[in-house]
Amino acid sequence: MRKCALITGASRGIGKAIAIQLAKDHSYHILINYSVNTVAANETKDQIIMEGGSSEVIQFNVQDKLEVSNKLMKWKKNNPDDIVEVLVNNAGITKDNLLLWMNDEEWGSVLDVSLKGFYNVTNTILQDMIRLRKGRIINIASISGLKGNSGQTNYSAAKGGLIAASKSLSQELARRGITVNAIAPGFIHSDMTKDLPEKELKKFIPLRRFGTAEEVAHLVSFIASDKAAYITGEVININGGIYS
Repeated sequence: MRKCALITGASRGIGKAIAIQLAKDHSYHILINYSVNTVAANETKDQIIMEGGSSEVIQFNVQDKLEVSNKLMKWKKNNPDDIVEVLVNNAGITKDNLLLWMNDEEWGSVLDVSLKGFYNVTNTILQDMIRLRKGRIINIASISGLKGNSGQTNYSAAKGGLIAASKSLSQELARRGITVNAIAPGFIHSDMTKDLPEKELKKFIPLRRFGTAEEVAHLVSFIASDKAAYITGEVININGGIYS
């Protein structure tokens, strides 16, 4: 049986770093989920393989339950001896605006990717984890889901909901040997933060810098390991000292 790790939104940024790190540290066969950026997804896959790992890409939009189910069931049919032992729900988007001027699409799409995406993918993967009584579900939340952020009511609601869902699901699955945790990054160098005024924002961070995607990936790797087997239902901050 080949042990696999599925990372949603893994073509770039934090998701890419997580995929690479899990391949290095745990020798998982990495399933790189992406929605539209085929080139970037294949670059992530090629990097993992070049470094001696095993990987493949799997395209689906996490918001579409039917597509998620069909693609993952097809993969399972083609790989009957494989099992997804680690699921990292990383896919997320931002569409920042003040709520006064926010439109339905800006609100709905942000919640759909983070919350509906979490439900669609986790619900599809969960049955095998329960059958084997083993698994790690790691949800990438955000400091915005803990303390809020002006102009991010939609994103804060999405990530806050993901945190609450993680806590509830951890209680449902603990007796099955499955852990569920959320990781809440602060300001991390990525596509999402590239347009932020880093020089000004660093003044509010006790460590006086943005974090890196690789630092988040190392934390995910620890939570995915046997060393973290007694940690579940937690929200783990990685934010340079900015606490809610």
